[in-house]
Amino acid sequence: MTSLLLVEDDAVIRASVGLALERYGYRMTTAADGLAGLEAAQAGDHDLLLLDVMLPGLDGISVCRKIRETSQVPILMLSARGDGLDIVAGLEGGADDYVVKPVDLPVLVARIRSLLRRATFAETTAVSGVLTFGELSIDTGALEVRRAGRRVELSPTELRLLLEFAAHPGIVLERATLLRTVWDYGWDGDSRVVDLCVQRLRKKIGAERIETVRGFGYKLSVR
Repeated sequence: MTSLLLVEDDAVIRASVGLALERYGYRMTTAADGLAGLEAAQAGDHDLLLLDVMLPGLDGISVCRKIRETSQVPILMLSARGDGLDIVAGLEGGADDYVVKPVDLPVLVARIRSLLRRATFAETTAVSGVLTFGELSIDTGALEVRRAGRRVELSPTELRLLLEFAAHPGIVLERATLLRTVWDYGWDGDSRVVDLCVQRLRKKIGAERIETVRGFGYKLSVR
């Protein structure tokens, strides 16, 4: 059974969302504040974390950053206001996606399923073997990435994004296309998740490896 950790300080939301997700077949663990959530995340073996942004003790963004120091578990942020600064900070901190409260349950479940698919790589890419782009090598079978021989640790979303670029080297991929193929959005999503994930990926594989094509999107440099 897939295990989820929900960190939410509002008791009503915590109970209602937790119960609803249990009905979808998920095993739920909950925490009411940031410190308890961090402890639960570090102690447990969860398949996905749901973090509220506004938490007592330690806010959700700080929890996310702490978790990313040691784990690449999928993280979905919950933002009460849909505040742009909160969303950007959460994504920059390592979150894979976000949902605005009040939570629309079908949307939340769709996002959870999408993140879990990325984590398990149920969908394969069109390329196989070891691909090399300068000092960057991508083993698409072992799902390992190395830069100048050193292993690069990527979150499931970052790895899916890199594999999508590697499947289309030198070709410009629009943000809307990446939202569909990487984030599995069947509707128009927030392109900020693409931009910020690209930023995080650049820091790990080299800023020059992913080029911005203004007004269109991004492409993997083959030089």
